[in-house]
Amino acid sequence: MGGQHNHKVSGKNLFITIILNIIITVAQIIGGIFSGSLALLSDALHNFSDVLALVIAYGANRLSLRPNNKNKTFGYKRAEILATLFNSSVLIGIGVFLIIESFHKFYNPEIVNSIWVIGLGILSIVLNTVSVILVKDDAHENMNIRAAYLHLLTDVMTAVAVVVGGLLMYYFQLYWVDPIVSLIIAIYLIWASIGLVKESGAILMQFTPKGMDIHKITEIIISVPQITNVHHIHLWQLNDHSIHLEAHLDFNENLSIQESNSILDMLENSLEKTFEISHTTFQCEYNRCDNKDIIKS
Repeated sequence: MGGQHNHKVSGKNLFITIILNIIITVAQIIGGIFSGSLALLSDALHNFSDVLALVIAYGANRLSLRPNNKNKTFGYKRAEILATLFNSSVLIGIGVFLIIESFHKFYNPEIVNSIWVIGLGILSIVLNTVSVILVKDDAHENMNIRAAYLHLLTDVMTAVAVVVGGLLMYYFQLYWVDPIVSLIIAIYLIWASIGLVKESGAILMQFTPKGMDIHKITEIIISVPQITNVHHIHLWQLNDHSIHLEAHLDFNENLSIQESNSILDMLENSLEKTFEISHTTFQCEYNRCDNKDIIKS
């Protein structure tokens, strides 16, 4: 079995971003009510989803660190993947809701107090930018944190859109801009979340990890002189970094366990180096009559 890539997520940074987003959410809800701005309330709802996303991300990250035991041999390694799927799915739902509300308000425009919109939009830009900086490094290594990071990054962009909309309403009384900004936020939310839903869903369904070529893997395996065939391959991803491979290997010699172990050690090191496969389970066979399909149907 090969090694794993480990990256410790900073719990302190996540906690700070949770506090910052609670401040933004409360301020925008109050401002949205007093100003009558759907865009501001939309952004508040988006920020509230961020609070939930960050809390779930934090909890899932802590949960994933719990040790394995006899009842949970993989531990809670997929807690973060479940959190990713949940968070991104919630964003899509919020996006659909905002689209419906945007069309409703577009046909029934209301006067908006744009000073609230501009001021709270700027507050959101500042605090969310700080949040993005805090979790940026962790987002590169962790899908769960990347989902939360995506929430925060879209917040910065949507807050900019809110401020631009506020300025147009303040100087030109273009109140129809408010639902348009809300619609743009909603469409972007849906577009940005679909990729994470697909990625986390693929891991949970145990699909072949993206970018992995089974044929190239089999070429490396059968390049070993003592191995004539590889079949019954299963290749899946446990979490962000742990890739598992299992397969049956046909040997052309009736080797001892010690001899086969030395070959497997060499093979595992090669697969880890080339494909970053962190866990392998090989069934060694000699003159066995079984199905030889690479993927058993």
